[in-house]
Amino acid sequence: MTKGALRLLTGKAIDAVGLLTSGLKAYQSTGATAFVPWYLTYLATAYGSLSQYDDARRVISEAIEAVDRTNERWSEAEVLRIAGEVASLGLEEDSAYAQKHFDRALIVARQQQAKSWELRASISLARLWRDQGKVQQARELLGPVYGWFTEGFDTRDLKDAKALLGELGA
Repeated sequence: MTKGALRLLTGKAIDAVGLLTSGLKAYQSTGATAFVPWYLTYLATAYGSLSQYDDARRVISEAIEAVDRTNERWSEAEVLRIAGEVASLGLEEDSAYAQKHFDRALIVARQQQAKSWELRASISLARLWRDQGKVQQARELLGPVYGWFTEGFDTRDLKDAKALLGELGA
């Protein structure tokens, strides 16, 4: 499954779907549940990048159910963020549903004091708000979260946050 996640991250979504699907099937056939929600987020993202929106929605729903069923909460904020991203895809884009997931992801990340997950959820929600013309709200959300970090500015997430803040005029 890790190979599938890496394929997705290197732009090979078609390969990722096959590797993740077969890997998850084999893994779950043993009765294992650890990390399943995490890998399902990669599969949902891969489907979304291939414009297979129904599959992306189905898989992210499975991830949310897996978090609830297994009580594996460490990745819950990221699962919810990806659910918001999936809701933003395709012809059936639902920005209200996306915002609901982003809001919940932020709540969970803050409760867990998971600053990296909070940053990612803030970036996603700030992008949504930017696209809706809510530039000031987006800036007010993302600025303080980005400002919390004192190192790691060469990471993709912090680079993305800085670029978005630049677009927002912050």
